[in-house]
Amino acid sequence: MKNTTIITSGKYRGEVIATPGGNTHPMGSREKIALFNMIQEFLPGAFVLDVYAGSGALGLEALSRGATSVLFIDNSSKACKIIQQNLKKLGMDETRGRVICKDVIKATTAIRERFPLVIVDPPYDNYRPEMITCLGELVAEDGLLVVSTPVEPPEIDDFELIKTRKYAKAYISIYSKIMS
Repeated sequence: MKNTTIITSGKYRGEVIATPGGNTHPMGSREKIALFNMIQEFLPGAFVLDVYAGSGALGLEALSRGATSVLFIDNSSKACKIIQQNLKKLGMDETRGRVICKDVIKATTAIRERFPLVIVDPPYDNYRPEMITCLGELVAEDGLLVVSTPVEPPEIDDFELIKTRKYAKAYISIYSKIMS
């Protein structure tokens, strides 16, 4: 089916969810499985931030694998509507998934919460390292920043790169926040 992706495991495994199409690039199943296998131990009970959320597939995968709730951020009104539709389809209310439809940099300045897990999958056609580095303040002490990029991962102040894997055209990298 066009403009869909599948949740790969957990409670909602096999559920087909809508994607907005256009310039979004839903992560492939192989990459998604690899990413979530790397962070599985951090998911149970976690409050997750899904940035450049697109369809919400990564946040929904986190919920399927045991995260308590996800805050989704995307600047596309079409993507935000798709995320809300996907949440509704899976029977989730605002306690499980909340959507902020704003430019990521503007949205992050208004967010007061800190997240133990931040997942970032920015658009590849206009990728710039500052799309990721601006998110460091939102990661809780001992938190993880999980990033998908079309190029080798950037250095990020106050974070240690603990793992990177290359899959097709993507680098999936996991950073740990350095305690101050």
